[in-house]
This record gives sequence, structure tokens and C-alpha cells, in this order.
Amino acid sequence: MKKIKRKKDTGNFLDRYYKSFLHAVDGLIYAIEEHNIILMMLASILVLIASFFFNISKIELMLVIICIGITFACELINSAIEACVDLETTKENQLAKIAKDCASSASLILSMMSLVIAGIIFIPKIIALF
Repeated sequence: MKKIKRKKDTGNFLDRYYKSFLHAVDGLIYAIEEHNIILMMLASILVLIASFFFNISKIELMLVIICIGITFACELINSAIEACVDLETTKENQLAKIAKDCASSASLILSMMSLVIAGIIFIPKIIALF
């Protein structure tokens, strides 16, 4: 992993927001390159395709989009916590393990919640096909 040295963004109002946007894009690129977020992206694309195939309601579509967005955001926070812990120590440390495991558990719980919501939305529609 490469070392990144970052200083406070300077420039006018628009320059600072543009640089902030680029930092956010850097975070997404890191997540895509380093983690299983690609699987999440593929699953999200399939769910969105299914949403249009089954012609779900606007409220159901909003729930699907919210679940996708929150799950991605939680996974990025999980990645940030893991990077911070790794920055502090790479040795066996019980507190580091707890921090990483709890962050990972948050992603797991949110993923399971999203799966339940998807089931509530899509299972009746799949059953109606038969």
C-alpha cells in the first residue's frame, strides 16, 4: 500500500470543493481496488435490473436505493476503520481486533437487513410469476 501525505486543501471556495470531491473519488477507487465492494456493485446492479423488470413501486424503489446507498456507505466506513487500525498497529492486539470485528459486523448486519427488505419486495413478485 502506498503512503499518502495529505495537506489541507487550499484555494478559493470552488477549488476546495473540487479537491474534496476528488478525495472522495480517491476513497471509492481505493475501496474498489482493495475490497470486495465489486461484488456489492454487481449485486446492486442486479437488484436494480430486477427492480425495473418487476416494475416495483416508487416507494419500493426508494427503499432499494436507500439500502444500496447505506450498505455502500457502511462498507466504506468499515474500510476506513480498518485502515486507521492498521495505521496504528499491525501486531496482534485485542482492541484492534474488536474495532475491526465490530466495524465488519455493522456491515454484515446492514447487508442482512437489506437482504430481508429485498426479500419482502421481490419474493411476492417472483411467486406471482408462477
